[in-house]
Amino acid sequence: MTLSPDLAFEDAARARGCLRVAGVDEVGRGPLCGPVVAAAVRLDPERVPAGLDDSKRLGAARRAALFERILAVADVSIAEASVAEIDVLNILEASHLAMRRAIAGLGEPPDHLLIDGNRVPRGLSISAEAIVKGDARCASIAAASIVAKVWRDRLMVDLAQQHPGYGWDRNAGYPTKEHLDALRNLGVTPHHRRSFRPVHNILCQEISVSR
Repeated sequence: MTLSPDLAFEDAARARGCLRVAGVDEVGRGPLCGPVVAAAVRLDPERVPAGLDDSKRLGAARRAALFERILAVADVSIAEASVAEIDVLNILEASHLAMRRAIAGLGEPPDHLLIDGNRVPRGLSISAEAIVKGDARCASIAAASIVAKVWRDRLMVDLAQQHPGYGWDRNAGYPTKEHLDALRNLGVTPHHRRSFRPVHNILCQEISVSR
């Protein structure tokens, strides 16, 4: 039986005296290109959208509908870490940077954070807990996962118009066969993460051929 996210973590935090509890998640650690995107969402317990779930378990149309509903009823902040930051910092640190930016962008500062995963970003001045598989267990994190996923997918559709042939509107930058073939045939774009092995290897091949 598949369980749906609920407010148990939020309720527990409020029982400890926390008044403003926000969920945080990121999308885009695995792709070969584009930024990593994080969202922070503070839900109103009286206006939680029906059907929240891990964004990976929802179809595109349902995610889009929930995205609009979440924006309408919750305090939402979306932030990115760029390709350049990913290449300098590494993908984990860049993901945490995007999370910190998203948290800072909320309309009201939260007093407790529910973070998807097994690590809390460094440097937070707010109490926080990491929740493994939080996007499938915690309503606030599920909402954040939906917001981040829809935002990043739309961004990659826009980039696909600028760089046709890589299929980013379909693969969101993940290393599908279509994307890898295009990398070999069309080359590396400014939006590719040069620190990621498939991109790095192609750049090394290009350097070898040009010598």
